[in-house]
Amino acid sequence: MKAAHRVAFRLQVRPELLDDYRAVHLPVRREMLEAIAASGRRNYSLFLDETDGTLFGYYEVDDDDAAQASLAASVVATQWETEMARFFVAPEPEGQLGRADQAAQRLTEIFNLADQRGGRT
Repeated sequence: MKAAHRVAFRLQVRPELLDDYRAVHLPVRREMLEAIAASGRRNYSLFLDETDGTLFGYYEVDDDDAAQASLAASVVATQWETEMARFFVAPEPEGQLGRADQAAQRLTEIFNLADQRGGRT
């Protein structure tokens, strides 16, 4: 079995919209949950720093390019991303965010316990 690719990313939620951002995720619409699962993403989590709006996301996937393409082709995901765009601060210097799921800053993994222990957690 192929090992999952771990993906971590960061976005910046507008501080004045933190409560609204949290509210749209409690719960996320069933159709969007199904689109994420159908893309191949799993073990997906979002973490929010309440002090400054930094959003950290993590998921596992076998083929991230295929997952991105699946979500980009999904009417449900496109609608969701359009609705979510208002919540995020655009990266500098471009000033335009586009789709947050595709513009998020990817983070480099530097440590994983299971990897370093030979697959044991």
